[in-house]
Amino acid sequence: MFIRNIESIENIIAEDKSVLKEVFNPLKDPVKTGYSLAYAVVAPGKETLPHRLKTLSEVFIFTEGTGIVSIEGEERPVAPGTVAYVPPGKLQYVKNTGGRDLVFYCIVDPPWRMEEEVVLV
Repeated sequence: MFIRNIESIENIIAEDKSVLKEVFNPLKDPVKTGYSLAYAVVAPGKETLPHRLKTLSEVFIFTEGTGIVSIEGEERPVAPGTVAYVPPGKLQYVKNTGGRDLVFYCIVDPPWRMEEEVVLV
Protein backbone atom coordinates (compact mmCIF):
# COMPACT_ATOMS: atom_id res chain seq x y z
CA MET A 1 0.00 0.00 0.00
CA PHE A 2 1.25 3.48 -0.87
CA ILE A 3 -0.36 6.47 0.88
CA ARG A 4 0.87 10.04 1.26
CA ASN A 5 -0.67 13.13 2.78
CA ILE A 6 -0.12 16.34 0.80
CA GLU A 7 0.84 18.18 4.01
CA SER A 8 3.74 15.78 4.62
CA ILE A 9 5.34 16.25 1.17
CA GLU A 10 8.14 18.80 0.83
CA ASN A 11 7.58 21.78 -1.48
CA ILE A 12 9.66 22.02 -4.64
CA ILE A 13 10.02 25.21 -6.66
CA ALA A 14 9.68 23.89 -10.20
CA GLU A 15 11.60 25.22 -13.19
CA ASP A 16 8.40 27.05 -14.26
CA LYS A 17 8.28 28.76 -10.79
CA SER A 18 5.18 26.92 -9.54
CA VAL A 19 5.25 25.41 -6.06
CA LEU A 20 4.95 21.63 -6.44
CA LYS A 21 4.68 18.59 -4.25
CA GLU A 22 5.45 15.38 -6.10
CA VAL A 23 2.79 13.01 -4.80
CA PHE A 24 4.28 10.03 -6.62
CA ASN A 25 6.42 9.15 -9.60
CA PRO A 26 6.82 5.47 -10.55
CA LEU A 27 10.41 6.20 -11.60
CA LYS A 28 11.28 6.57 -7.90
CA ASP A 29 8.28 5.48 -5.81
CA PRO A 30 6.85 1.97 -5.26
CA VAL A 31 3.80 2.48 -7.51
CA LYS A 32 3.05 0.67 -10.75
CA THR A 33 1.46 3.35 -12.92
CA GLY A 34 2.23 4.80 -16.33
CA TYR A 35 2.00 8.37 -15.02
CA SER A 36 3.21 10.65 -12.24
CA LEU A 37 1.09 12.87 -10.00
CA ALA A 38 1.98 16.28 -8.55
CA TYR A 39 0.14 18.88 -6.47
CA ALA A 40 0.70 22.47 -7.64
CA VAL A 41 0.04 25.91 -6.16
CA VAL A 42 0.24 29.29 -7.89
CA ALA A 43 -0.05 32.25 -5.48
CA PRO A 44 -2.44 35.17 -6.11
CA GLY A 45 -1.18 37.45 -8.89
CA LYS A 46 1.52 34.97 -9.95
CA GLU A 47 1.89 32.75 -13.00
CA THR A 48 4.09 29.89 -14.10
CA LEU A 49 6.76 30.56 -16.69
CA PRO A 50 5.84 29.53 -20.23
CA HIS A 51 7.13 26.03 -20.79
CA ARG A 52 6.55 22.79 -22.66
CA LEU A 53 7.12 19.12 -22.04
CA LYS A 54 8.82 17.62 -25.11
CA THR A 55 7.00 14.27 -25.34
CA LEU A 56 4.83 14.09 -22.20
CA SER A 57 1.14 14.98 -21.92
CA GLU A 58 -0.40 16.59 -18.85
CA VAL A 59 -3.84 16.77 -17.28
CA PHE A 60 -4.55 19.55 -14.77
CA ILE A 61 -7.40 19.11 -12.28
CA PHE A 62 -8.17 22.43 -10.55
CA THR A 63 -9.45 22.20 -6.98
CA GLU A 64 -9.18 25.73 -5.51
CA GLY A 65 -8.98 29.33 -6.71
CA THR A 66 -9.48 30.95 -10.11
CA GLY A 67 -7.20 31.72 -13.00
CA ILE A 68 -6.43 30.99 -16.60
CA VAL A 69 -4.61 28.20 -18.38
CA SER A 70 -2.86 29.02 -21.65
CA ILE A 71 -2.06 26.27 -24.15
CA GLU A 72 -0.35 27.33 -27.39
CA GLY A 73 -1.63 30.88 -26.87
CA GLU A 74 -5.27 29.89 -26.32
CA GLU A 75 -6.43 31.03 -22.88
CA ARG A 76 -9.35 29.59 -20.91
CA PRO A 77 -10.66 30.42 -17.41
CA VAL A 78 -10.20 27.79 -14.70
CA ALA A 79 -11.92 27.25 -11.35
CA PRO A 80 -12.59 24.30 -9.05
CA GLY A 81 -13.79 21.38 -11.13
CA THR A 82 -12.02 22.47 -14.34
CA VAL A 83 -9.92 19.81 -16.06
CA ALA A 84 -7.43 20.79 -18.79
CA TYR A 85 -5.47 18.52 -21.14
CA VAL A 86 -2.07 19.69 -22.43
CA PRO A 87 -0.78 17.68 -25.42
CA PRO A 88 2.93 16.87 -25.66
CA GLY A 89 5.15 19.70 -26.87
CA LYS A 90 2.57 22.47 -26.44
CA LEU A 91 3.58 25.80 -24.90
CA GLN A 92 1.69 26.31 -21.63
CA TYR A 93 1.38 28.37 -18.48
CA VAL A 94 -1.08 28.83 -15.61
CA LYS A 95 -1.94 32.24 -14.14
CA ASN A 96 -3.72 32.97 -10.86
CA THR A 97 -6.24 35.79 -11.39
CA GLY A 98 -7.96 35.44 -8.01
CA GLY A 99 -7.34 36.51 -4.44
CA ARG A 100 -6.39 33.07 -3.06
CA ASP A 101 -4.07 30.24 -4.07
CA LEU A 102 -4.82 28.48 -7.36
CA VAL A 103 -4.45 24.77 -6.56
CA PHE A 104 -4.42 21.88 -9.00
CA TYR A 105 -3.18 18.34 -9.50
CA CYS A 106 -0.96 17.50 -12.48
CA ILE A 107 -1.03 14.06 -14.05
CA VAL A 108 1.94 13.56 -16.38
CA ASP A 109 1.96 10.68 -18.85
CA PRO A 110 4.40 9.01 -19.18
CA PRO A 111 5.94 9.96 -15.80
CA TRP A 112 7.60 13.36 -15.49
CA ARG A 113 11.36 13.55 -16.08
CA MET A 114 13.41 16.74 -15.71
CA GLU A 115 15.01 16.43 -19.15
CA GLU A 116 11.56 16.68 -20.75
CA GLU A 117 10.86 20.20 -19.48
CA VAL A 118 11.79 23.23 -21.59
CA VAL A 119 11.22 26.58 -19.85
CA LEU A 120 11.09 29.71 -22.01
CA VAL A 121 12.35 32.73 -20.14
